[in-house]
Amino acid sequence: MIFHPAIMALLVGSLLVTLMLLYSSYYGVQVIRKWDIKSGSELQLCLERRTYLVSIIMSYMLFFQLASFYLFIFTADAIHATFVSAMCAAGSLNVNEYGYPAVIIKMVNFLFAGTWLIINYADNRAYDYPLIKKKYLLLLVITPLMVAEFIVQGAYFIGLKANVITSCCGSLFSTDAEGIASEIAALPRLPMKIAFYLSTALTLASGMYFCLRSDWSGYVFSFLSIATFVVSVAAMISFISLYFYELPTHHCPFCILQKDYGFIGYLLYIALFGGAVSGLGTGALMPFRKIQSLSQIVPSIQRRLAFTALILYFLFTVVVTYRMIFSDFILEGY
Repeated sequence: MIFHPAIMALLVGSLLVTLMLLYSSYYGVQVIRKWDIKSGSELQLCLERRTYLVSIIMSYMLFFQLASFYLFIFTADAIHATFVSAMCAAGSLNVNEYGYPAVIIKMVNFLFAGTWLIINYADNRAYDYPLIKKKYLLLLVITPLMVAEFIVQGAYFIGLKANVITSCCGSLFSTDAEGIASEIAALPRLPMKIAFYLSTALTLASGMYFCLRSDWSGYVFSFLSIATFVVSVAAMISFISLYFYELPTHHCPFCILQKDYGFIGYLLYIALFGGAVSGLGTGALMPFRKIQSLSQIVPSIQRRLAFTALILYFLFTVVVTYRMIFSDFILEGY
């Protein structure tokens, strides 16, 4: 099982990302302690050259980290036929106790990696690298999370055994089962619809306001973006999935990734996670708008990020709403 090409790619990629992060963190401690852009010392020149190299390498590594989330879900779905009773990635991830923790930590690292890439991009646009200590501090926060991901993901793949009996998504995401997934599936649908459309509307409105005014409202937009992300994930399980499957009891958020549904799940999750990272990045850059070398750079980047988040969240909402309106499935009483 471990020699599956996608599994090998994930394990090797995760190992490389972890090793590079450990090295970058070690180097980052030196930058945090000794960086002085005004100094012309040999140490400073050495730090500057190495920073440029590390920045480029980490950009590629963290871009892989973003892609690895989707590759992980794709792999879990692709191997589901190996396990008895599994119908999709939900069953594959339930083969051992490390599957779902790996998904959660990869989601968290996706958001952190995206935020670091945004801060790094802004920092590299300025002539004096004013955010270099801050982005290395963030890297020190990300590193233990990436190490944890490497360990948990490795334990999951190493622990996979063919022909193991697992639970199908119908039982895992059933309203009658026990656990967080079943509790989310059992959330009342009408209030969840209201929460989904209200949070989306507030996010879109605040994003448009920020694009026009480019002021403190960036904090509000960033907060609402993350709130909409959380609500949308819950809504996918609670009621959105029902319209795609046209079944009143099928709440699985993974079957939607399969060919039977036109792989539409990938479009939805790319839009959802992309919108969350763009919105989070907008807020992450807010404290740096007053730095002289970034005063003209950051607002421009923020407007592009906010516009990207608006497009992606709007796309997610349009696809979901279109399906709800034109599906033959009618959710009675809701």
